[in-house]
Amino acid sequence: MSMEEKLAMRSEVPVDETWDLSLIYPTEAAMEADLEKMTALAAKIKETWQGKLNSAADILSCLDDYRQVYEWMTLIGNYVDLAVEVDYYDNANQDRSSRINRIISQIDSDLTFIDSELSMLPERVLEEAAASSGKFKGYLEDILRRKPYLLHPEAERVLAAISHTTHAPYEFYNTLKLADMRFPNFEAAGKSWPLGYSLFEDNYEYEPDTAVRRGAFDAFSKKLKEYENGTAAAYNAYVQHVKIMSDLRGYKDMWESDLVQDRVTREMYDRQIDLIMEYLAPHMRKLAKLLQKLHGLDRMTYADLKLPVDPSYTPSITRDEAWDMIEKGLSLMGEDYVGMIRTARRERWVDFARNQGKSTGGFCASPYGRGSFILLSWNGKMSDMFTLAHELGHAGHFRLCNNAQCIFDTNVSGYFVEAPSTMNELFMGHYLLKTNDDPRFRRWVLANMVSNTYYHNFVTHLLEAAYQREVYRIVDAGGSVQAETLSSLFRSVLEKFWGDAVELTPGAELTWMRQPHYYMGLYSYSYSAGLTIATQMAKRIEAEGAPAVEDWKKVLRAGSTLPPVELAKLGGIDITTDAALRDTIEIIGSYIDEICRLSEEI
Repeated sequence: MSMEEKLAMRSEVPVDETWDLSLIYPTEAAMEADLEKMTALAAKIKETWQGKLNSAADILSCLDDYRQVYEWMTLIGNYVDLAVEVDYYDNANQDRSSRINRIISQIDSDLTFIDSELSMLPERVLEEAAASSGKFKGYLEDILRRKPYLLHPEAERVLAAISHTTHAPYEFYNTLKLADMRFPNFEAAGKSWPLGYSLFEDNYEYEPDTAVRRGAFDAFSKKLKEYENGTAAAYNAYVQHVKIMSDLRGYKDMWESDLVQDRVTREMYDRQIDLIMEYLAPHMRKLAKLLQKLHGLDRMTYADLKLPVDPSYTPSITRDEAWDMIEKGLSLMGEDYVGMIRTARRERWVDFARNQGKSTGGFCASPYGRGSFILLSWNGKMSDMFTLAHELGHAGHFRLCNNAQCIFDTNVSGYFVEAPSTMNELFMGHYLLKTNDDPRFRRWVLANMVSNTYYHNFVTHLLEAAYQREVYRIVDAGGSVQAETLSSLFRSVLEKFWGDAVELTPGAELTWMRQPHYYMGLYSYSYSAGLTIATQMAKRIEAEGAPAVEDWKKVLRAGSTLPPVELAKLGGIDITTDAALRDTIEIIGSYIDEICRLSEEI
C-alpha cells in the first residue's frame, strides 16, 4: 500500500489478509460453553480443596483440575483479546473482552488459595508431590521459589480479584495510541501526505526523500507531544504499581521482583545494558556516518537513522514469495519445522492486514493446545519477510514446548524467549547471502541484518532498557516520573549512545512514548539477551548441522523447566560470562565493517 492511501477499516480488509480465530473456537457459542465449564470447575475446586490441601495426593488431584481451568483461561482469554488487538475501534469486542477478563480475574481470585496453602505447607510435602508427578514438578518448584514473597491468603485473593484493573495503565496507553491519537496530513516536497502510527513506523522512517522523512518525523512528534502528559501518567501509574507490589512482597527492589520470576540475576541484566552501551555504540556511530555519506545529508539526525544503505536497491516481496523463501531459508531446521510453516500458511495463523485501530508492531500468541496467531502489518518489503520469520520462530518454539510440557511449564523466561525468533532472522539473512554473490546484493543483506535484526534488538530495545533502568532508579527510591522527566531521561540515553554522530532533533526525546514494552516488566533488555544466545547457537548449527539442530530442539521442548543459563547450556552455549555477548557485538561490528568496505567498492 502506498503512503498516499488511507488505511482501511477492519470491515473492509480481505479475509485472506486476516488470521482465523476460529482455530481457537469455531463459534462464539463454543467459547461460551468452555467459559461455563471453566466457571463450574473452578467453583468445584474451591469447594473441594480450600482448607484441605494437606498431602501430596491432595495437591496432585487439585492441580490436575486447576491445570484444566488454566488451559481454558488461556484459550478463552486469547480468543477475546486477539479480536481486540486487530480493531480497537470495535466496541463490542472491547466489551466482550472486559466482561470475560472480569470473570477470569474472579476465578483467579477464588483460586489463589491454592498457591497460598501450598506455600504454607512444609517443604518436604511439596517435594514429595513434585517427586510423585513430573507433570507438576515445575509448578511446585516455582511455589518454593516464590514462597518468601507470597502474602497472606486473603491479601492474595483480593489482589487477584482486582488484577484486571492493574492492567489499566497498559489499556489506557493503547487507547491513547490506537484509538484517540488521530494524525492530520502533513506538507512536504510540495504535497500533502497522510500520517498514522503504522504509516510512520513502517514507511516514513525508511523514506529516502529527506524532506518527506524529516517532515513526517516532525509532524509525528508534534502529535505525540500533545499526548505526553496522559501517556506519562499511564506509565507512572504502572511503575508505581510495580514499586508498591515489590515492597509489599518483600523484594529487595523493583528489579528483583521482575528478575526473580525470569530466574535471571541482576548481573546478567546489567551486563546486557552496560556492555552494549559501551562496546556497540562505536560500531553504530560508524554506520550512522556511513548513512550520512551515502545519502549526501547535510547532517545526520535522529530521523535519518533507519535509512536504507541503498534506497534504490530495496527488493519488494509478495506474501507468497515470502512464505516460499522462509520455507527454504529455515529448511535446515528439519522437515517437521517446515511442516509447521506450511500449516501456518494454510490455516491463516497470520494477520497481515493494515487497518485503522490495529495494534502496531508484531507479536505471536500461542494458546496452549492450539496453533499460533501472528500479528504484523504487511508492507511488501523484504523486512516484512524477516518479521514473519521472527514470529514463526516463536510459533515453532511454542509448538515444541506446548506439545512436550504441561501448561504450567510453558512460561518461558523473558531472557530466553526471543532467542528462537531472532535466530530465524539470522538464518534467513545467511540463506540470502548464499543465493547471490553480487556485491550490491551482499551489502543489502548485511545492511538488512544490521538495521533490522540487530538494530531492532541491540539498539532500539536496548536503549529502551537503559532508559527503563533509570526510571526504576527514580521510582525505587520513592520518586515519581512525569513527561518532562521521562523525555529528559530518554534524551540522555540517546546522547550517551550516539555521541556527536547523530543530531537529536526535537521529538527524539519522545521515543519513550512509542513502545508498549514498558508495561511488561523488564522485557526490553531481553531482546538483546535472546539474540546473543541466538547468534551463538546459529553459529553452532551452521557449523555442525543436524546434531546441533537436535540439541536446539531439546532446548525448545524444555519450556520453563530450566532457567536461561541451563537452557543455553543444553544448547552448548555459555552465558555465565560476558564472552558470548562480546563475541556477538564483534560480529555486528564485522558486518558494519564489511558494509563500509563494500560501499567503497560499489
